Amino acid sequence: MPRAYTVATAALALDVPSKWVDNILSHHTVPGIEQKRQGVARKLSIDGLLVLALTTFLIQELGAPAPKAIGIAEALLVNEGRYQSPRGLSLILDLSAFQVRLLERLETAVEMAPVPRRGRPAANKTGRLD
Repeated sequence: MPRAYTVATAALALDVPSKWVDNILSHHTVPGIEQKRQGVARKLSIDGLLVLALTTFLIQELGAPAPKAIGIAEALLVNEGRYQSPRGLSLILDLSAFQVRLLERLETAVEMAPVPRRGRPAANKTGRLD
């Protein structure tokens, strides 16, 4: 089974807040992201992370809105780093170099990311904030 990454790891690798990643994934469908139901942590595959990294890049570099950036990111992956808009805009990206940089950042992020807690939180027996 391929490795899955957490939202916290993705946020560190992409240099964006975790809340931003959560919002993007809550409001948009991103291929390669496993979302089950409320209360179950999302799992991001390397392909999903690549789409998210490209989306972040397009938003930051071009000011593209998130839904458009996600669509362009998917097209860049399918077409090996090339995108042609219906109105004639051409984008060419060195996809392999982009992937290498992402994997380097991801390697660092995996070491730094907090490990998600498992199980129920400890019960506060008194009901007071101590």
